[in-house]
Amino acid sequence: MPRRPSKSTSVTSLRVPGSPPGTLIAHPDAAAPTIRVMAYGPDDLVDEGVATPEEAHRLLGRYPVLWVNVDGLGSAATVQSIGELFGLHSLALEDVLHTRQRPKLEDYDDHLYVILLMAEYHERLETEQVSLFLGESFVVTFQEYPGDCFETIRKRLREKRGQIRNRAADYLAYCLIDAVIDGYFPVLESYGDLLDSIEQDIGHRPTADALSDVQTTKRELRRLRRAIWPVRDFLSTLQREPSPLISEHTVVYFRDCSDHAVRILDLVESYREWSSDLTELFISTVNMRMNDIMRVLTIMATIFIPLTFIAGIYGMNFRRMPELEWSLGYPLVMAGMAAIGIALLSFFRRKGWLGNGSLSRLPER
Repeated sequence: MPRRPSKSTSVTSLRVPGSPPGTLIAHPDAAAPTIRVMAYGPDDLVDEGVATPEEAHRLLGRYPVLWVNVDGLGSAATVQSIGELFGLHSLALEDVLHTRQRPKLEDYDDHLYVILLMAEYHERLETEQVSLFLGESFVVTFQEYPGDCFETIRKRLREKRGQIRNRAADYLAYCLIDAVIDGYFPVLESYGDLLDSIEQDIGHRPTADALSDVQTTKRELRRLRRAIWPVRDFLSTLQREPSPLISEHTVVYFRDCSDHAVRILDLVESYREWSSDLTELFISTVNMRMNDIMRVLTIMATIFIPLTFIAGIYGMNFRRMPELEWSLGYPLVMAGMAAIGIALLSFFRRKGWLGNGSLSRLPER
């Protein structure tokens, strides 16, 4: 999927609280809309960009399936015009421009409205709201930015691969939803590689940057969970209570979509547990290294306690200290102090407090 323009936050609507339902206000920073249509049947295909919604609507009914894709939500007039031409509900159109929606499926009798979050990973998680309308013979999709994960579907349509050219609009909607869901797998692979790298860094040398990376990853995994959990729910509902717009043959394919969503949720939960384990590993590693430092300092202090005691005695200003008048007194005292130090070091090594018993090196991972 081509990389979209980087945005720190999603573009949201400027709807004033208390305004009438269905009020459409585009964000001034949203991208200008471009419209592309693909109208097809078993033998014919139209694939072109159009300048106005009216040009796209003229193809409705002339081909078994019409797919209208809009990249950019910078024009409320364009969204409203498409909604009026295709009979889309005004409340759903309002949600199209308000891009902080939770993924969901809504049934408006003559059409279905689906909200999905398309995910990418480029050093951080990036999500984009995709709005999809399914009618009897049309599919209309709205995206925030150009570039998506639908290029393989367009290629299948152009090359007449598989059964998509012989199926109705509900099958196209399935293909688009499935493409968005499958796009989560490479994102999760990136998180798996990232967590493995962080684990190695923590085992080698735990730093504040590693802990920050773990916390950032946990937050982004929570975002992924919030993005895919509702998808699993409404796909399960769609299997139990299928819409008249979706044939029995296509419901089977939606069941496969649901299975993919469940697998993604399992992976997300597994990675969330992994990141929590890494936090505990970081704390444990830091504590072990701190214990090593305290152990070394304690051993050094323990060795110098008797030496300091001896030096303190000889530092007292007594008038008569026979050892001071003895020619071998100084060398013997120094030799005795060295012997005490060596004896203590040997004792600590036998106890396993030095050398092989140290925790300064963690096992290889």
